[in-house]
Amino acid sequence: MHATMNAPVKPNHSTKQPRIVIQGYSGAFHEIAARYFSAPTEPEIVPADTFARLVKMVESGAECDFGLMAIENTLAGSLIGNYKLLTSSYLRVTGEIFLRIKQNLMVLPGCTLSDLTEVHSHPIAIAQCLEYFSELPHIKLVDATDTALSARIISEQKTPHIGAIASELAAELYGLEIIAPEIETNKKNFTRFLVVHSTDRAPIITSANKVSLAVHVDHEVGSLHKVLAAIAAHNANLTKIQSVPIMGRDWEYEIFLDFVTEKPNTYRPILEAIEPLTHEMKLLGAYQTGKHYD
Repeated sequence: MHATMNAPVKPNHSTKQPRIVIQGYSGAFHEIAARYFSAPTEPEIVPADTFARLVKMVESGAECDFGLMAIENTLAGSLIGNYKLLTSSYLRVTGEIFLRIKQNLMVLPGCTLSDLTEVHSHPIAIAQCLEYFSELPHIKLVDATDTALSARIISEQKTPHIGAIASELAAELYGLEIIAPEIETNKKNFTRFLVVHSTDRAPIITSANKVSLAVHVDHEVGSLHKVLAAIAAHNANLTKIQSVPIMGRDWEYEIFLDFVTEKPNTYRPILEAIEPLTHEMKLLGAYQTGKHYD
């Protein structure tokens, strides 16, 4: 891995419907985030069953224009696997969006809470709703692959005794009825999603004021401090720091950093100051600070 500071290609200003690949199924929170990001243009949603598959599809560009992938959640923390995918791929981060995650309990039309014996969803979604279900001991919580897929299966199999935890969009798409809206314990539950393009097709972000990068530093006292001090010296605000073990190198870590600059497109002198302080540095992306959607 080495410093990647090349300017991306100019964007295509076509008004055609963007093809956005997401991890998950129709009705997933990824789709909601993708719709907000592309608004007012309605996107074509391209599903990928895994984040690794999403990365390959974005790199290829044959089936999509760009991708959108979750990177962290205010309750569950960072998605370490996705950080590793970013550093090993030919992707550039070109944007971000923050979405409040509203978990809803849904059933086949006409079913009630007393009819349920099981509720299916992704384990993270279930974990976010445990307080609600603590008052319903007769309901078994079952881990599933995806929130939206759980809703789709209930709709297709017509199982009146099984409910799902998923988005309002999933209920709408699969004809389910929400009998308990917003059952997540913490109402400040946000997921941050990154917008990713292949490096050879990434648009120029003229208003970029946020930077994501990965660095390797010496395994000695003060190494990371020097990097952070360089960021502070340029009056940039560090908004994220995440360490990830480097496979095959005991007790050595790759450090992921996000920082926000005072003015747009003033980040390059910061990168020039940081690079000599690292063994390796990779610019993951420079983009505009994302909007929050409640």
